[in-house]
Amino acid sequence: MASKKSTNSYNFPQPIDNDILIGHAEILNDFLMAWDARNVHPLHPVWMLTGPKGIGKATLAYKIAKQVYGNVGDFFIIDMERNIDKDGKPKPDGKNISVYTVRAMIEKMQMYSMSGDWRVILIDSVDELNTAASNALLKLLEEPPAKTLFLLIVHQLANVLPTVRSRARVEKMRPLSLLQLRELCTTFMPDTNVSDEMLKLANGSFGKIANLKKSGGDEIYEELISCLKNPRSNSIDMMTIAKKLAPDPALHGILLDAIAAFNLADLYPSATHAIADITRINLEPEIGLFKIIMQIKKCL
Repeated sequence: MASKKSTNSYNFPQPIDNDILIGHAEILNDFLMAWDARNVHPLHPVWMLTGPKGIGKATLAYKIAKQVYGNVGDFFIIDMERNIDKDGKPKPDGKNISVYTVRAMIEKMQMYSMSGDWRVILIDSVDELNTAASNALLKLLEEPPAKTLFLLIVHQLANVLPTVRSRARVEKMRPLSLLQLRELCTTFMPDTNVSDEMLKLANGSFGKIANLKKSGGDEIYEELISCLKNPRSNSIDMMTIAKKLAPDPALHGILLDAIAAFNLADLYPSATHAIADITRINLEPEIGLFKIIMQIKKCL
């Protein structure tokens, strides 16, 4: 059982501020060797870091970027936080990164192209680029500017245009081991007891552990599992948990984790669609989640 610690007391640094990289040493070493030999063998201009969310792709990308770019003006970041609309106004809550964000980066890059140092363009993530933004990136990759390194973070390789993928050196990053997850928990949550069950639930993603801790989702998950295992639990208990999950869409996936924990593979597809429908057709979240929890209970 994890200790009852205030979710506001955790301090998980953003990838740009995090100098601690656990795992992925081979990829980092491969890059550093290529970087050191760049005057003998031209450095591949596009490195694509792929793998599940929360395993350290962005941390690795920023670590590489800091090795490369010369001045602050030589580092360009495209992500949802810096997303803008057609009028140049911030649009951080959008579902996709707009083409205007990519175009603005290209304009800035052209303005700051006189230093002669290496420049870095980091995109977090390519999955979130809309179609127009992806095409704008493709045009840039067709003739990469000299002394420019592209670091492309990708969660699902299938979401990337094949033409973009073909121009990149694709580095497939593996989920973290239980030992590596434990090391990260010790580093960033030294006063918290993280159970082995929570580590297994994370599926190699420390980002998932961090999100669950910040939101209190780990405690809700334990309550859900306990409720499902308890033969005396009733519909009122199920609705109580559904109401706790409802306000935060990021926690809805906990139900899929529970399905996996009970080895109910046949239930997974329908539950996945049901969770997606909650947002897609604006269903009442607690009702939709309650129905899924009841389905799990019936299968046990």
